[in-house]
Amino acid sequence: MKRKLIPFLIIVIVPQVFLAIAILSKQNESSSIAQIEELKQRVMSKPQKAVDHGLFAELQKDFKTPQEVTAACLSCHTGRAKEVMSTHHWLWERESFIEGRGVVSLGKKNLLNNYCTGIRSSEGSCNKCHAGFGWGDKSFNFTNELNVDCIVCHDNTETYEKASGGSGYPYMEGPLKPDYKHITANIGKPTKYNCGYCHFYSAGGNNIKHGHLEEALLDCSRDVDVHMTSEGMDMNCTDCHETKNHVMNGRYYGTASNDYNRATCEQCHGDYPHEKSILNEHSIKVTCQACHIPVYAKVNSTKLYWDWSTATRMKDGEPFEEKDSLGNKTFQSIKGSAQWANNVKPEYVWFNGQANHTLVTDSLTEFPVKINTLYGEYRDPKAKIWPVKIHRGKQPMDKNYKRLLQAKLWDAEKNKGALWVDFNWDEALKKGMEYIDVPYSGEWEFVETEMYLPISHMVSPKEKTVSCNECHTRENSRLEGLTDFYLPGRDRNKTVDLAGTLIIVLSILGVMGHGALRVLASKKRKQQQNLIGE
Repeated sequence: MKRKLIPFLIIVIVPQVFLAIAILSKQNESSSIAQIEELKQRVMSKPQKAVDHGLFAELQKDFKTPQEVTAACLSCHTGRAKEVMSTHHWLWERESFIEGRGVVSLGKKNLLNNYCTGIRSSEGSCNKCHAGFGWGDKSFNFTNELNVDCIVCHDNTETYEKASGGSGYPYMEGPLKPDYKHITANIGKPTKYNCGYCHFYSAGGNNIKHGHLEEALLDCSRDVDVHMTSEGMDMNCTDCHETKNHVMNGRYYGTASNDYNRATCEQCHGDYPHEKSILNEHSIKVTCQACHIPVYAKVNSTKLYWDWSTATRMKDGEPFEEKDSLGNKTFQSIKGSAQWANNVKPEYVWFNGQANHTLVTDSLTEFPVKINTLYGEYRDPKAKIWPVKIHRGKQPMDKNYKRLLQAKLWDAEKNKGALWVDFNWDEALKKGMEYIDVPYSGEWEFVETEMYLPISHMVSPKEKTVSCNECHTRENSRLEGLTDFYLPGRDRNKTVDLAGTLIIVLSILGVMGHGALRVLASKKRKQQQNLIGE
């Protein structure tokens, strides 16, 4: 009975299993195609504006201050300011649970980085990108609804300009003062210009920080980004970073810590976007971005290294700058030395969506100092391979307390200890640490630091994705830095190699043995035929 059952299983059941797999694969493919078509229809058929704001009498006033504009907005859009004031775009911090720390409140408001090091004591300059008016120091009123800047996100004229060193206010006088009547007549949903106004220019200039978010995305080719290209769907940021009650999906892991409220590729493309099942299987441990973003900084350069130790160096007693052939600032007296690059291959890390951050109160024991730590490893079921930009730098540390230091960088006046104005590290560090009320020994040195920024934009066409042999190779594999797992084609494993060698040898011996048996059988048949013939 058992002998009859085995052939039955092989002949009947196995083909059924393969057929079921093929059907499911086809269904997944069809589901993914349907999702993409639905997305195309939604993006390409964006509704026209429901109202003409230029007809509202409330918006025809001669506005003297931006707060008057906010008051006019709120006279119709009641409750919206409260929504904004509950978001991280307003608070610049959120409560997060971090293993080993518990629940902590972290964000741009209080975290360090290795670009401009941190906003505290320099809010008047850094907070140009805050979605509000007047955050120039610790006295800012986060509960005043009139301090919410509606225009910066909803101006569709692309003319609204915040003032440098203005604590989030627009220019109040002169040629850059906003034409509020024109702007309020052209209010609408945020465009990629509105989002890019801050996110493209963070850290002081276009593409400096992120490397995959820059002004080229406003009008780019398919090779730069298949989603935002004007040759395709010309998508806005909010098409992926969906928003409800002003709460936007998305995580920036320079400040975020937990894996929730994220914008993902799968929300549009599904879990099985490929025709070939082998590619879909990769998604178990590999992010879409790892294959579909082979390089970043495709148009303009991004900063890869920032050395603060050379800042304050002068030429003939005056501050100066040096630039490379592309116009990138390789030295500034106010900021030190920098290294730039274009078309950069990402580095790769395991990441499970959870992150930690080095605080100004942390005692340092490992160098280079990790400004943020992305958690994950191969055995972690939630971890996947992510492409990252690792920004490396050199910044000041307290020699005795072994803590990173917050320098005061900016002030509107001289002789207030601001590094960018007075060019004195001792005073800048003293004033910065006094401002945040953290003990400082007065002795400092520069240490190497690293900051990890996951890459999610500048998605290439499918014809230009990472090829198989760029990872599955022994020489210069993209994944050569990830050594905690076995990667076919890249790694050697004695057991696997022995098994493979034995399979090959046994296969050859099997073929040779089978051939020899066929020859012997043929000779035997001929002998038998000859005997019968005789």
